[in-house]
Amino acid sequence: MEKNALLLVLSVWLLIGGSSAVTFSSKLIHRFSDEAKVIWTARNGNAGDGAVSWPKRNSLEYLELLIGSDLKRHRMKLGSQHPLLFPSQGSETLFFGNEFDWLHYTWIDIGTPNVSFLVALDAGSDLLWVPCDCIQCAPLSASYYNSLDKDLSEYTPSLSSSSNNLSCSHRLCESSSYCKEPNDPCPYIIEYDSDNTSSSGYLVEDKLHLKSFADHLVESSIQASVIFGCGRKQTGGYLDGAAPDGLMGLGPGNISVPSLLAKAGLIQNSFSICFDENGSGRIYFGDKGLASQQSTPFLPIGGKYETYFVRVEHLCIGNSCLERSGFLALVDSGTSFTFLPPEIYDKVVLEFDKQVDARRISNQDLWKYCYNVSSLEPFKIPSMRLKFAENQSFEIHNHIYSYTEIEGFTIFCLTVLRGNDDFGVIGQNFMTDHRIVFDRENLVLGWSYSNCQDVSDRSSVHLAPPPGSESPMPLPTNEQQSTNDTAAVPPAVAGRASTKPSAASPMQIPTLLCLLTSLPLLLLRCLL
Repeated sequence: MEKNALLLVLSVWLLIGGSSAVTFSSKLIHRFSDEAKVIWTARNGNAGDGAVSWPKRNSLEYLELLIGSDLKRHRMKLGSQHPLLFPSQGSETLFFGNEFDWLHYTWIDIGTPNVSFLVALDAGSDLLWVPCDCIQCAPLSASYYNSLDKDLSEYTPSLSSSSNNLSCSHRLCESSSYCKEPNDPCPYIIEYDSDNTSSSGYLVEDKLHLKSFADHLVESSIQASVIFGCGRKQTGGYLDGAAPDGLMGLGPGNISVPSLLAKAGLIQNSFSICFDENGSGRIYFGDKGLASQQSTPFLPIGGKYETYFVRVEHLCIGNSCLERSGFLALVDSGTSFTFLPPEIYDKVVLEFDKQVDARRISNQDLWKYCYNVSSLEPFKIPSMRLKFAENQSFEIHNHIYSYTEIEGFTIFCLTVLRGNDDFGVIGQNFMTDHRIVFDRENLVLGWSYSNCQDVSDRSSVHLAPPPGSESPMPLPTNEQQSTNDTAAVPPAVAGRASTKPSAASPMQIPTLLCLLTSLPLLLLRCLL
C-alpha cells in the first residue's frame, strides 16, 4: 500500500512540477561504438578465435552493415502493412438511378477464365450471388436496358476450371438439413424485405479476381477463393430491375466476401464504401479509414453482431436537436433512402417544415414534404445531422432531392421516409459524400467527409495497376472457420429479412518521448 502511495505521489510530482527540479537523462550508445563492443563482449565473450569482428568506423564494411540494417527495418515496416483490395476492374462504384432500383453497383470478375458481373452492393445481407444456370433470372441483354453498353453475364460452373460445389458437409452450409447426402451441393434461399423478392440455388466456391494496393508496394493481382450463390431462380424485385446481374452481400456473417478475405489473412477485417453526389464512388476491402475519422460502436442484436446496427442519440434539424429523438438504426448500403421510426419521422418532418421558408406542395406520391420555390429567389434548406455518443456528429449532405418541373421554379423534397418498424435504416442518401468504414475487427462504424476519388484523400490510387504474379489464396478450412476470434460473428440469416429489432508512412517518434514512456517502469522497479 505504501509503495502504491509513493508511486502515485512521484507520478503527480513529475507531471506537475518535478521537471523543474530533476532532469532524467539516458546515454545513447551506437551499435558499432567501442562502448557497445565492450558490452557485447562482457555478455557474450569473445567469438571463435578469441577476437570479436567489429567494423571500423566509416569503413566500407561499417557503411554496408548500416545500410543492410536500414533495409531490413524498412522491409519489416512494409511487411506489417496490410494491403487494400478492390475488384480487378477497379474500385469504382456505379449508379444508374431508377432503372436499376436506385442501388450502387460495381464490376467483379469470377472464375477461370474470368467472367464479369455487375453486382449490387448490399451491407444489409451476407451472400454474394450471381445468375447461374438460370431457371428464372432477369434479362441479361444490354438491349433490354438503357444504361448498359454490354450484355450482363450468367455464371456456368462447368465452364470454370476453378469452380467447385460447396458440399452439404461444409461448415458454411447452413441448409444441410435439406440435403440427402453429405457430398450433395449445399442449397440456399435468401428472402429479402421487398415483397416476394428472393434468390435461390446452390453454393459454389471459385476465384474472385482482385487488385491489391498498399503504400510503397507495387499493385498486383490476387485471386481469392470465395463462396457465392449460383442463383438459378430469382423472384420479385430481382426480375424487375434490382440487381439483375447479382448482388454482393457485405454483412458481418462468415460467408460474406469481407469475412472470407479477412479470415484468409488477405486484409484487415474492415472495408469502406463511399458514394458521391454524382452517382459514382469507391469500395475498398481492408480499409480502416483515417485516424481523424469519427466513429460509433456497432450494437449486438440478441447478443449477436449479425447486422450493422448503431444507436443514434439525437437527430438535429438546423441548430435544433430534437428531444427524445434517439433510435436504433441499421446501416445498409442496399437501401436507397433513409427510413425513420414513425415517432421520430413525425418529429423530424414537423421541425423541417417549420424551418423551411417555402410553399409546401402536397401532390407528391413518394415524398410527403416537398416545396416549390422560384429559381430567382434565395431560399434556405435546413441542414440535418445525426448525433452519436461521445459527441460524435454525422453531417448529412444529401437529404434533399430537387428538380425543375416548370421553368423558373424548383421543387425540392425531403428524402426521408416513414418506416414501419421501431428501428430506422440509414440508406445510401445519408451516406453520400462520406467514406463509411465498417470496422468489423473493432466493431465500430467510422466516417469522414470524402470526395470519394481515392482512398487517402490526398493522392491518387491508380486503378489500372501493372500485371503482377497471381497469388491464389485458399478458402479458409473448417478448422480456420472455427478458430476462436473475438471479432468473429455468426452468419446472418436471410439477409435483412430476418433482422428485427491511410495508409500514411510510419511516424518517427522522438527519442525523448521513448525515454519518458519508460520512466514509470523504472520507478516501479525502484519501489519493488
